[in-house]
Amino acid sequence: MKIKLIRSYRKLNKNGVPTTVFVYGVNGTEEQLAAYKAAQGANYRESDTAEPLWFSTRCVGNSGTLITTQKGSFAPDMSAFDQAASLATQYGGNLGQELAKNAAAILFAGASAPAVAANAPVQKADLTGK
Repeated sequence: MKIKLIRSYRKLNKNGVPTTVFVYGVNGTEEQLAAYKAAQGANYRESDTAEPLWFSTRCVGNSGTLITTQKGSFAPDMSAFDQAASLATQYGGNLGQELAKNAAAILFAGASAPAVAANAPVQKADLTGK
């Protein structure tokens, strides 16, 4: 099922600490939405336009995918974020920083990620040491 960020708001958690809640609209087949509604039970909520809603205290980007867990509940597919974090950590330093920046731009679609034009000239490195 696909999710799309609608809004966020702040609320106080049980310890009185402000927490941001991200609200996503949920889209899927009739069967998927029925399973989602059943899994949410008393926590199931819809927007004013009858769109199912999914709430999270963790941002999963502007859009994403909900997957069904082994227990029948729903969770965001964070594979792309995990891969980006792993690569940034794996290479570290300046390269890791650049990998993280580019991955964030791609994950939060709409941000302008630097790209190399297909016809851009490529400068060859001088490996002769001269």
